[in-house]
Amino acid sequence: MTISSSAFENNQMIPQKYTCEGQNINPPLVFSEVPDNAQSLVLICDDPDAMVGTWTHWLIINIEPKTTQIAENNIPSGSVLGKTSSGGNDYHGPCPPSGTHRYFFKLFALDIKLDLPEGSDVKTVKNAINEHVIQEAELIGLYERGSK
Repeated sequence: MTISSSAFENNQMIPQKYTCEGQNINPPLVFSEVPDNAQSLVLICDDPDAMVGTWTHWLIINIEPKTTQIAENNIPSGSVLGKTSSGGNDYHGPCPPSGTHRYFFKLFALDIKLDLPEGSDVKTVKNAINEHVIQEAELIGLYERGSK
């Protein structure tokens, strides 16, 4: 299983458009080779370099497993948004206070569909997916404020 983006390559800079210094919209993502037996997908975007600990920027559960992409500034139909570390249920782009931070877009294929409400936090989601992950993939983007 793979996750990629037409906006940036793995371990490369995320364009400013997708950050707090730009339009603060999600970048386009492409999923491929999702296992046939997957019942749902979960996407977690987080920053492990945040001063306060890992910061969740985007959390989507119950993505239809046949989904092959998430368009820019969009979420997959029928999916459920979880709560980010900013307290909202939507995408919050990179906005590091200093230095270059890493942003991990993690895709999980599950053998179940989660029974969780909108606004579930990342800890609840991670507990729910424990022992149900068939495969996972990740895409890492970098960002430093003031970079283009």
